[in-house]
Amino acid sequence: MKRIFFLAVLTLAACNEDEAKTPPPPADLTEQALSYFCQMNIAEHGGPKGQIHLEGHPAPLFFAQVRDLMAYLKSPEREAAITAVYVSDMGVAPSWSEPGISNWIPVGEASFVVGARVAGGMGAPEIVPFAEPENATAFVETYGGEVLPLDAIPDDAVLAPVDLTLTLETPS
Repeated sequence: MKRIFFLAVLTLAACNEDEAKTPPPPADLTEQALSYFCQMNIAEHGGPKGQIHLEGHPAPLFFAQVRDLMAYLKSPEREAAITAVYVSDMGVAPSWSEPGISNWIPVGEASFVVGARVAGGMGAPEIVPFAEPENATAFVETYGGEVLPLDAIPDDAVLAPVDLTLTLETPS
């Protein structure tokens, strides 16, 4: 009997460890969501969005631009360990001005358009995520840039000062 109890406890402990390692699901984007860096309401700004879940934090950090999310990821200073990162899938977004509330994809599964002539939600050049590489390629044909995986996005695309003299488009 003790042996069965001990095995049951070990099994439950293993299940709890697996649950702890399962990343939290993405949170829907609400009207109350504020961008982490500027504390502005995200719903008032177009373009792709991002969210980062931190260990021990009940709600994710939201970002008004994917470029800002990437800057946070590349920063050595963080509040806690990252448990999950999601970005908008712009291939299924209703429009640039309405990027969607629940069309999130894991950041590591996205294809990113870098260097396109498009402005994100805060007016800076944007890094545009897509779940399907062919949607990213079609976007490049219209707005320029190149399609890259997450680990190939150069630091200067994220951390360099923004050139305010650039003429950027807002996709329809």
